[in-house]
Amino acid sequence: MEVPITELQLDEDASQPVVPGQDSADEGAISSDNGPAAADPASLTPRQIVAELDRYIIGQDAAKRAVAIALRNRWRRRNVEGELKDEILPNNIIMIGPTGVGKTEIARRLARLAGAPFVKVEASKFTEVGYVGRDVESMVRDLVEFAVNLVRTEREDECREIAADRVEERLLDLLLPPIAGESSPADAEDDGPRMFVVGTGGAKVIEDDEPEDSPEARRRRTREKLRGLLRDERLEDREVEIDVAESSMPAMDMSASGMEGLDWNFMEVLQDMLPKRSRRRTVTVAEARKYLVSEELDRLVDMDEVVDDALDRAETMGIIFLDELDKVATKGAPGGPDVSREGVQRDLLPIVEGSTVQTKYGYVNTDHMLFIAAGAFHLSRPSDLIPELQGRFPIRVELTSLDENDFVRILLEPKNALLTQYQALVATEGATLELTRDAIEEVAKIAAEVNSRVENIGARRLHTVLTTLLDDVMFGLPEEGAGETIHIDGNAVRERLARIVEDDDLRRYIL
Repeated sequence: MEVPITELQLDEDASQPVVPGQDSADEGAISSDNGPAAADPASLTPRQIVAELDRYIIGQDAAKRAVAIALRNRWRRRNVEGELKDEILPNNIIMIGPTGVGKTEIARRLARLAGAPFVKVEASKFTEVGYVGRDVESMVRDLVEFAVNLVRTEREDECREIAADRVEERLLDLLLPPIAGESSPADAEDDGPRMFVVGTGGAKVIEDDEPEDSPEARRRRTREKLRGLLRDERLEDREVEIDVAESSMPAMDMSASGMEGLDWNFMEVLQDMLPKRSRRRTVTVAEARKYLVSEELDRLVDMDEVVDDALDRAETMGIIFLDELDKVATKGAPGGPDVSREGVQRDLLPIVEGSTVQTKYGYVNTDHMLFIAAGAFHLSRPSDLIPELQGRFPIRVELTSLDENDFVRILLEPKNALLTQYQALVATEGATLELTRDAIEEVAKIAAEVNSRVENIGARRLHTVLTTLLDDVMFGLPEEGAGETIHIDGNAVRERLARIVEDDDLRRYIL
């Protein structure tokens, strides 16, 4: 009987299946499956930040160290007293390294770890046809929009229990409408003596002088029974009628080149001017609950507070990741397309060094935003950037290329390892996927070999190799292999990939 891979320990024996994604023994790792939970992100030390990044990213210790210090310095700056606090600038970082070595993943995981607003921008997009300098400010507006959504989600989570209680009362009113002339318990006023009776069915209110066999008392008992059925989700398919708000403004495309940040003013004013309309719809209780919860959360969440908090987070905690910065680096004598590239740099400069940008939620200052730039710089050098922009990225770290041993670790160690993902996909079909140690090593070897002979795309090569290896498996399920253990060893890997690896033309197109 074969043992499922999820129950096995990592074994140096090449014939044994191995378990990817096992927790490392690094001290200071604080995250759960859903992110950091054992500690406040603001209180994480640089060592704890690096330990957390190690759970998802293999190697690149210098880059992890740099971003950990930069993140901790933001907490340190907020705790500095006096006027000096405003003078402390962020440690903007430029990461240099080939594609697929973890540059983007480091920045993305850092933002998630810090609970900070994060936006990724391709610097090369600003060199496209129709580019105007004002477009550069769009990344700040995107960051603010992300911050608002982030804070709003947090506020909604805090109010969700209250909203659920209110929705329960509204659903009960829909299932058992109030008697004509009687207000519902959800919005009843205190107009007389009452007593609260708490029983197994929950709390209920009974008039002091109300007979237990009166229509009102029977109706309240019925309401409490319905409440119990609602909580047990036994009425989810029952249909009710609700009023759904509809926009009275037709869809219009107001976008135009150079008009970013202006069109939304007109749209919001127009929405406020037009009357609100609602339409009566028949939906199930499950559908009504989703809509009513959203409606109650809109009432409970103070958007003014959300916006104020979001703007502060964007200014003090926001992270903007400028990818492909090397694509806008000038090289050689000015002229031709290089003119637009230098123009992009000069438009980026005021944003990076600190300026005020107008957004739909108000003005935002970029002085203390953290900018992380990245690029391969294989055709240009960081020194090809204009000096002013170079000076705004004082921290430079070089990421190393990944070798065969790194690929083995990438397949086994991260919590979100690619092999773990494929095992989860196969498990949905009722099958178990097992790869032995020598199979994993063979996959890593092939990926490294192809990277050395064709374009080096780093760890992304593992995805193409593993996908090609499992092509027949993923295509055959669930008709073939469901309920079985799919065992793959080193010989199987070599057999399935030999023709592709040996054929130069095929390798270029498939791998």
